[in-house]
Amino acid sequence: MVSPVPAVDVPPQPWTGRFDGDGPEHRRWWQAVTPYAQRRVQTAARPAVILGFGSDAGVRRNKGRTGAAAAPAAIRAALGPLAFHLTREVHDAGDVTVAGDALEAGQARAGLAITGLLDAGQLPVVLGGGHETAYASYLGVAGSAAVREGLRVGVLNLDAHFDLRDEAVPSSGTPFLQMARAEAAAGRELRYAVVGISEPNNTRALFRTAEELGVDYLLDEDCSAAAARVFVAAFLAQVDALYLTIDLDVLPASVAPGVSAPAAYGVPLPVISAVCRQVAASGKLLHLDVAELNPEFDVDARTARVAARLINTLLG
Repeated sequence: MVSPVPAVDVPPQPWTGRFDGDGPEHRRWWQAVTPYAQRRVQTAARPAVILGFGSDAGVRRNKGRTGAAAAPAAIRAALGPLAFHLTREVHDAGDVTVAGDALEAGQARAGLAITGLLDAGQLPVVLGGGHETAYASYLGVAGSAAVREGLRVGVLNLDAHFDLRDEAVPSSGTPFLQMARAEAAAGRELRYAVVGISEPNNTRALFRTAEELGVDYLLDEDCSAAAARVFVAAFLAQVDALYLTIDLDVLPASVAPGVSAPAAYGVPLPVISAVCRQVAASGKLLHLDVAELNPEFDVDARTARVAARLINTLLG
């Protein structure tokens, strides 16, 4: 029996983009994406289902620059005109939105939706939102059949920050510590790795927490293409399935200016893109999300276009 996908707050909206013709040789994303209709699938290329998570609450609590709630629409707008070369179906399930400070309720609703999609055989693609999106994704993955059946699920974060803050109130800076504690309460251990950590932007306390939790990480200054490939391959070898989360502030500010915390250094886009190709080729990608786009601070939709390009790469 397929678990029902809870109703979203905003239903799928029409996609738009450049029109070159109706034939498959002219097809673009906006012509290929269709509204999601719940059904179980068993195909080699799992259909991808886009789910927006419109939230600023976590960034606001973390004292960052708000505006990420508008990101799902901005990423869809950047995806729409791209030429569609994928062999899998892509659907849109609409958005879960966080009203005001009701973050935990929004994360719980998004988590239920993600679990429903996973258990129906889909590949959820969540468009955040601040990086509080990651805990919503975790709730969905942790509640899915993949975990219930005992698969070793790892979390790979492309990010300048550990997001392991120990705070009284959850925020965009706490999701991975929340995950670690939830996993411990369930009698499991969080398998967590990060590519792109900025040493000057993470305190000694955060590095100590990472060490205590056994977090694997690669510093931004060490992220050559070869080093990243070896690091990701080693992590993939430890897990049966992967939840990939991309915080766009892992990229240099010149590439991704439209984020809450632009990176002074960052990991080059070709390295991040290669990691995405490596993850896609592994066959282990279970779930993915992209977080921290802030359209208010973007330049010529540069960051939104990068997010769209990375999603296109991961689904290819």
